[in-house]
Amino acid sequence: MYTIVIADTGESFTCTPGQSVLTALERCGRRAIPIGCRGGGCGVCRVEVVGAGAYRALKMSRAQVTSADADAGIALACKLIPEGDLTVRPLGPRRSTPPPPATYSSQGQGP
Repeated sequence: MYTIVIADTGESFTCTPGQSVLTALERCGRRAIPIGCRGGGCGVCRVEVVGAGAYRALKMSRAQVTSADADAGIALACKLIPEGDLTVRPLGPRRSTPPPPATYSSQGQGP
């Protein structure tokens, strides 16, 4: 059994080997990490692994966790498999870049 700690609150729960962080959290009846699709696509359960800790991440959406994010310890909790005790910080889904503001021509015609 591994201990998973939520960085901002100090809340902790246990996770069995081979179990995802999100599944362990749900099993304990906790809500420290938001729950979405549970399949690695929506990004609602996006977390950062804080400090040292051994883990592996299963396949997940690159729209939510880029290669650079993964290198920085960011993963989706539904696809995060601890291999030891971990501390995680919930981040929520990746925010897309907002579209640029609409522009108008001098003739007064808008988009």
